[in-house]
Amino acid sequence: MTTSTISAALVRAQRAFGPALKDKTNPAFKTKYADLGACIEAVIDGLNANGIALIQKQHPHEGGVSVETVFVHESGETFSAGILSVPAAKQDPQGYGSALTYARRYSLMAACGIAPEDDDGNAASKPRMAVVQAAQPDAFDHKRVANNIKTGIAAKDASGCASYLADLPKDHLDAVWALLSEKECAALIEAWPAEEAA
Repeated sequence: MTTSTISAALVRAQRAFGPALKDKTNPAFKTKYADLGACIEAVIDGLNANGIALIQKQHPHEGGVSVETVFVHESGETFSAGILSVPAAKQDPQGYGSALTYARRYSLMAACGIAPEDDDGNAASKPRMAVVQAAQPDAFDHKRVANNIKTGIAAKDASGCASYLADLPKDHLDAVWALLSEKECAALIEAWPAEEAA
């Protein structure tokens, strides 16, 4: 199958792509992030205006999720950006939902060549955890993260804390989770962001 038509359309579409704006805030950690909706919004108009539909297929993956971002041109030509696999941090619906959202977001950004950007156009200030890790480059301060999560939950921001935890690698997530009380874990599960659990 030839791809000359869709290739030309993708080049035109990419000229219209915007940045994936970091328009969501995690108050507990004073960090901003671009959610899946912001990533789609950055590219969908450019794609559709050039006759391209965006499809994200799921593939079987043991212990996690695999997502393939595919572009379908109105001519019938298709282009696949490949398959991205992400392990589920927890083997439950929330863990798989979070992994799926994460995989869709990063697969889309890689396929379209876009990156998250502050909505004010300025360079992002270093997130709190980046500062912690810079001070201790070989260590991730699980106890400090857990204490920040506890503070966030006490400040009625369980959903912001859950959003932060959703992006942690599995080993860090498990270590932090183990330092939280059963009540704190329940609050995080109940307040898990809808886009992460959908």
